[in-house]
Amino acid sequence: MLFMPSEPPTSNEPSGQNEPSGQHEPSGPSDSSTSSESRTSNEPPASSESSPSSEPPTSAEAPASSGPSEPDGPSRTGAPTRPIEPPLPSEPPRPSVLPQSGGSPQSGEPTRPIGQPAGPGGAPAPERGSARQPAVWLAGGAFLLALAALVVAVTRDGGSSEPEVTAGATTAGPRESVISPTSDEPSVLPTRTAAPEPAPTEHATSGSVPEAAVTCPAASVKVSDATTLEQALAQARPGDSIALANGVYAGNFTAEVSGTAEKPIFLCGSAGAVVDGGDTDDGYAFHLDRVSNWRLVGFTVRNAQKGVMADGTVGTVIQGLTVEQIGDEAIHLRNFSSDNMVRDNTIRDTGLRREKYGEGVYIGTSKSNWCTVSDCKTDASDRNVVLGNDIRDTTAESIDIKEGTSDGKVIDNTFDGSKLSGSHNNDSWVDVKGNGWLLQGNTGSNSPEDGFQTHQLVNGWGTGNIFKDNTANVDGPGYGFHLTTDGNKVTCDNKAKDAGEGLANVDCAS
Repeated sequence: MLFMPSEPPTSNEPSGQNEPSGQHEPSGPSDSSTSSESRTSNEPPASSESSPSSEPPTSAEAPASSGPSEPDGPSRTGAPTRPIEPPLPSEPPRPSVLPQSGGSPQSGEPTRPIGQPAGPGGAPAPERGSARQPAVWLAGGAFLLALAALVVAVTRDGGSSEPEVTAGATTAGPRESVISPTSDEPSVLPTRTAAPEPAPTEHATSGSVPEAAVTCPAASVKVSDATTLEQALAQARPGDSIALANGVYAGNFTAEVSGTAEKPIFLCGSAGAVVDGGDTDDGYAFHLDRVSNWRLVGFTVRNAQKGVMADGTVGTVIQGLTVEQIGDEAIHLRNFSSDNMVRDNTIRDTGLRREKYGEGVYIGTSKSNWCTVSDCKTDASDRNVVLGNDIRDTTAESIDIKEGTSDGKVIDNTFDGSKLSGSHNNDSWVDVKGNGWLLQGNTGSNSPEDGFQTHQLVNGWGTGNIFKDNTANVDGPGYGFHLTTDGNKVTCDNKAKDAGEGLANVDCAS
């Protein structure tokens, strides 16, 4: 029996049959007009070229003229058949726009693609190369499993490079670790994440300082050079006590982290620990920048345009420092710095840059600088206390109290005005232009004009101040107490000696 040859495969066989489906790159929306090459699913879609009958023809019903032979399978008689060379087709087959494999959507039976030989029972015969498909599928399955495992691993990790921190854990380093020093003596300093800075306030909030002198607690941080001092200041936390070893700390240093009322931050040293700004024409040797609750105790500050500058500082004690060889003023509280204590300091040799700016202690800001320093607002640096300081050899006032400040105290200080310039109104130990200050128990000597003065540079300021139990050894042509504004009081327990004009220009009161 002669069998008709099978048709050769058509050109619309889908390419890439061995590629696994389900690639990790997302596919776009399906398009019925695209070729089978664009599909990534391994589920065979139905073909529109399938037999119209829902039942595939049996071998007895298959017409000899149109049914394809089975080139690789047995014949219907059981004898093997020899492949016959196919004749050239009279008309090239039309390419199908649908995939060449799949089942009938109506019957669920597999449909034979156009041009593919029929297998037993009319089912499609295996395609050439189909023996390789199981291996390809296995490889594709392995690839998909590996890809899924990778996705799960990445999902669990979250894609983050940050270390996971469990409850109670910390990323901070030990509080006591050795930092390579720049001097022969090792410094001990915690290496830790800097504490977050408190948000700066527009002006200082109220605070309090102890009435008694403070005592430095045992050191929790020890430094011996400028580098480790800078690190200690940057990493400071409430309750820290930073100890300065004797030596020179060259540079300009800034505190920008706050303590608390219960846990202030201490910076302590002896007079042999010297913070040296290096140039009386520039910079602040030590800057308290919008902080609260610091204790600066015992060390020396020298060689800077300004010695200790406090901007927006609250509840801080500056105690027992030696501040000397300064270009302008030695200690300055400004920009809403309130509720601070400046006590038991030794201040000398100021005004080396410009004598008109050589005050010992300066409270507040001149009205002419309010827009520069305090956003054009009155610099209300209030309730500050200046207590027990020894101030001498300053070219401007020992203490200058500016307009806009209120309710402070100047108590038990000692002044020597031997180097007062006498120019630019620098002709007294203390000049009060604020309101409601108490000046009590102070002693001054050697003035080119007066001992104590008041002035009104802004309407409503320079009044309500009380001078009580002070001693003015003027040794000059003016008054012990020269009050140029109304509303101030000089009690009768004040004393003046060698004052050309006498005790005061107003009557004393009890």
